[in-house]
Amino acid sequence: MTRRWRDLALAGLGLVVLLLVPLFGAPPAIRDFIMFAMAYGLLAMSLNLLIGYTGLVSFGHAMFFASGAYAFGLAMQSGKFSIPAAFALAIVFTAVLALVIGAICVRLNEIYFAFLTLAFQMLIYNIILGWVSFTGGDQGLMGGIPRPIFLGIDLADRTQLYVFCSVLFVICLAIMRQIVTSPFGYTLRLIRDNQERAAFLGIDVPRAKLVCFVISACMASVGGVLLTLFVSGAYPNFGFWTTSGEAIFMILLGGSTVFLGPLVGTVILRVLNDVTIAYTSHTDLVLGIVILVLVLGLRKGPLDVIAERLENRRQATAQKVRDAADRAREQKP
Repeated sequence: MTRRWRDLALAGLGLVVLLLVPLFGAPPAIRDFIMFAMAYGLLAMSLNLLIGYTGLVSFGHAMFFASGAYAFGLAMQSGKFSIPAAFALAIVFTAVLALVIGAICVRLNEIYFAFLTLAFQMLIYNIILGWVSFTGGDQGLMGGIPRPIFLGIDLADRTQLYVFCSVLFVICLAIMRQIVTSPFGYTLRLIRDNQERAAFLGIDVPRAKLVCFVISACMASVGGVLLTLFVSGAYPNFGFWTTSGEAIFMILLGGSTVFLGPLVGTVILRVLNDVTIAYTSHTDLVLGIVILVLVLGLRKGPLDVIAERLENRRQATAQKVRDAADRAREQKP
């Protein structure tokens, strides 16, 4: 079985596991936690396309999370769009926005890229706050998000909403997995490791970065749509700088070199947040200590450490096999 078909098979298995959750009578709180984690998981994993695979640290990625949420919510509140049409509109709007912003940002490197994305995010955030008649300002989109039935699917039913979100989530994961294992994905790794060499080899570095920037923005916008459906609204904090910071924390907590690392980090952060809220009022202090321990102790995400140790063990085993083969050849008459 080729890697592509193996990945698709694993994606299908993951979807089956998610769909079994309501069938086994999981309480609504568990399903809500999973839907919340799926929305923010897409934000973190889309950001890792930039950080982990391209070497571009964005401090403003949440603006695309918010753009998807608001575009979808406003389209549905207008009453002129079906859910699939509003979903497509949200992705197209985010892609155009990312194309304009990315065309400016990707020509800069390292800290300049990071702070320019932060500047654009604060611009988008202030537009959301200031355009009260359109976005609702600091109150967000009030009145709920209409959920008309389409193709026999009623998203007003929480179980059907959970299934719908699970399917979209797994599709997005499968798309991102195909991207990072494709020749384009290895081109991004080359740019991350040595963009001067990539340019010398004839790669259009700014164009490759821009394509990755737009793709990651579209994936983040899907997460925003899922969260909008889940909370039946869109709010300015979706696009605030702290949301981008949380996505970076999720990557740190899980790992940037393992594909599912950011998703694991999302679950860890959400569990830590829920537990600390339940037992103490010092949530930020506890989360800060945990993040400091991981960053200073491991210096990388837990999955990164596990993957590195497994690779070292695999290489050690391979070396032993080669050494044994060399000794066997030397002992032959």
